Amino acid sequence: MTGRFVVFRTSQCNRRSRMTSHSVVRSAFVVTFVAILVLALLPESLLQEFGIDIGLGYDKLNHAIAFAALAVLGSLGWPERKARLILFLAVVGAAIEILQGTTLIGRDLDVFDWVADCIGMACGLVVAMCANWAMHRKSG
Repeated sequence: MTGRFVVFRTSQCNRRSRMTSHSVVRSAFVVTFVAILVLALLPESLLQEFGIDIGLGYDKLNHAIAFAALAVLGSLGWPERKARLILFLAVVGAAIEILQGTTLIGRDLDVFDWVADCIGMACGLVVAMCANWAMHRKSG
């Protein structure tokens, strides 16, 4: 009887631990998402005025890394909703490009930036799958 209780308690603790880790990753996703939106949608003149120059010197790489990070955090935070996550991120990437092309923001609309977003998402999914595999292997 005691053995069953211990197994139940351990299972309950593992579930609680997973829920907590999902909450932390989900919070990180939201913070990262907001930061990426702000950086992507602020006019260049404002970024320069505030001395913000976050990037690697190559715009497509910036896009790929940003969306890879979102895909990793999103797929670890919501593992059961990967398809919705990728659709959401693809739409967000396209919307960012459309908004960047408006005169209000004064940046360039570039479809290849969206392609870089999608490549980043694919890479992020691979990283998340490897992380999941490593976590399950370690705990199992």
